[in-house]
Amino acid sequence: MAQSGLMNQSGLVVVIPEADARFGELRRKFDPQARLGVPAHVTILFPFMPPELVDSDVQRRLKLLFRRFSPFRCVLAEVQRFAETAYLAPVLAAPFVELTKAVAHAFPDYPPYGGAHPSIVPHLTIAQGDVRAADDAELELRADLERHGPVSAHCGTVTLLENSSGRWRAMHEFAFVGHQG
Repeated sequence: MAQSGLMNQSGLVVVIPEADARFGELRRKFDPQARLGVPAHVTILFPFMPPELVDSDVQRRLKLLFRRFSPFRCVLAEVQRFAETAYLAPVLAAPFVELTKAVAHAFPDYPPYGGAHPSIVPHLTIAQGDVRAADDAELELRADLERHGPVSAHCGTVTLLENSSGRWRAMHEFAFVGHQG
């Protein structure tokens, strides 16, 4: 999720607990959002609507949308960069891109990244906001992946996070129900 000082926001993410277990300390050191309660995740849509607009109709629409998708396995095996960000990239980005496109189509007032970027780049942020911190995190990530291999995770839900208090918390969770294979 993008760094922002603004409260009263929400975002849809696929939480990756396996990455939190392995890189949580590194994230808290280099990613201000991790210190505000954002778990390790791949963003599906941020920013989404203000939390007070997420009523029972919006929840129903999201539930129906996500239940069409099947659970999938995510493997994070490569360190990549934006200028001030170091992140882990999923080997297969397509499931995340498809989820993002589906939500953006269903809720056209909320484009990916607020419309600021032309393409969807699924990623799990480890460090953001500072080139030097991203450099340091990148070195640590590369060494860890070389020693321990990729992070593999089962992805079966999308979590709606909200920040109306200055800390992020899970507001709702939506399961993937579709059939695999």
